[in-house]
Amino acid sequence: MPAKLIIIIGFSYLYGFFEVFMNVRSKRKGTVATSGDKGSLWLLYGLITLGYTLSFAIGATQNGRMHSWDTFFAIGSGLAVIGLAVRVQSILTLRQYFTYSVAKIEGHTLIETGLYGRIRHPGYLGQLLIFTGISISMSNWLSILFMMLPVMIGYVYRIKVEERFMLEQLGERYANYQKRTKRIIPLLY
Repeated sequence: MPAKLIIIIGFSYLYGFFEVFMNVRSKRKGTVATSGDKGSLWLLYGLITLGYTLSFAIGATQNGRMHSWDTFFAIGSGLAVIGLAVRVQSILTLRQYFTYSVAKIEGHTLIETGLYGRIRHPGYLGQLLIFTGISISMSNWLSILFMMLPVMIGYVYRIKVEERFMLEQLGERYANYQKRTKRIIPLLY
């Protein structure tokens, strides 16, 4: 197995452990006042797992392999690191209001500072950059497709569930926030 593939898989496991650690930690922080996840977290986990499985399975073969693995490995690694920084920053901005399930914590207030001043879901942006980076670093077009297609489906659904919930919970204030910001990509979406 190529050393780059071992590094990619190792990073993926470390990132996964980070997310599990943060999930366990976030459950201990606050009291959930209202929950509205509607199974979106489990669907997202399942689609991410599917994306990893398909991407790594095809990435270990020569099917879809692009030349210049060093270039794609460097670009993908850079995107993954940027994504991790965005993800961590979004978690630190939310602090006690950060949860993995779609939920309203007691005393919840709308956060509009940091990256949240421009986009509503910077944590998801960070994760999408990580998954894009991991798949690009495999230097395989099919790996990118097989990773990103299920992951994007999961995040589109998750965002719809979360935004409906936030509108129900925070009403007009969240509606105004939606008018001022984009979902994931500043000025675009």
